Amino acid sequence: MAEMISLQVEKRETKGKETNKKLRKEGYIPAVYYDFKGDNILLQVKNGPFLKAWHQAGSTNVVELNIVNGGKDEKRSALIWEVEKHPVKDQVVHIDFYGPNLKEEVDVSVPVKVVGKAKGVEKGGVLEIFREELDIRCLPLNIPEFIEIDVSELDLNQNLHIDELSMPEGIKAVFDENFAVVGVVEPEKEETEEEEEKEEEEG
Repeated sequence: MAEMISLQVEKRETKGKETNKKLRKEGYIPAVYYDFKGDNILLQVKNGPFLKAWHQAGSTNVVELNIVNGGKDEKRSALIWEVEKHPVKDQVVHIDFYGPNLKEEVDVSVPVKVVGKAKGVEKGGVLEIFREELDIRCLPLNIPEFIEIDVSELDLNQNLHIDELSMPEGIKAVFDENFAVVGVVEPEKEETEEEEEKEEEEG
């Protein structure tokens, strides 16, 4: 787990479309913090610092929110749970921060990272990644940035299934049915001109 990232946010009292529109013009992003205990706090955060923290933490690292509230500042641990972007502009328009119980496991999705060169690729096969992300369960402070999969021993026409993956200590894969995560497939054969002409004639 990487060092916890700190992000300063400010408490806000008002909400609504016009208020949010004004905030965005001033360089803020409207946000809300909610947690497992039912707390719900309206927030606003500067665009630049948030984008920097989001780039570092993604949705897998817990960040420490420093909530500024008129001299009554407080700190809350949170995940960047949901980021809403403008449908046209490259702009974040709203953020949901979720404060988990740090002593209880949570279910999250993390990306897959493939390492090694598969045997089957050396024989001319093509490596296919069937799942870009995997659902896992672990304590919030143990959420990994990615799940590393070594494909070195993977031969032609072989797949690695979710139940075959070696997970880091304290991490459990969450799935209902076993499925292939990565595999090596034979490359598609290009049809010769003679085969194409034959198909046209038959057609």
